[in-house]
Amino acid sequence: MKTDDLWEIRADLGNHAVRFLGFWDSGNLIVLTNGFTKKSAKTPQQEIEIATERKRDYLLRKPHG
Repeated sequence: MKTDDLWEIRADLGNHAVRFLGFWDSGNLIVLTNGFTKKSAKTPQQEIEIATERKRDYLLRKPHG
């Protein structure tokens, strides 16, 4: 899944699949914005909106230079 440079990462924990949304920052730094359990093939729009807002907030707070 890729939306607005967001990526989805899956981690299997026992019988549960946990998904994390995040983005790449400055080369090889991955910033994870939120995690959730996904019960269908489609990523919930609400989770994408949360990730997008947190990415925007992170980039605004990040020192530039």
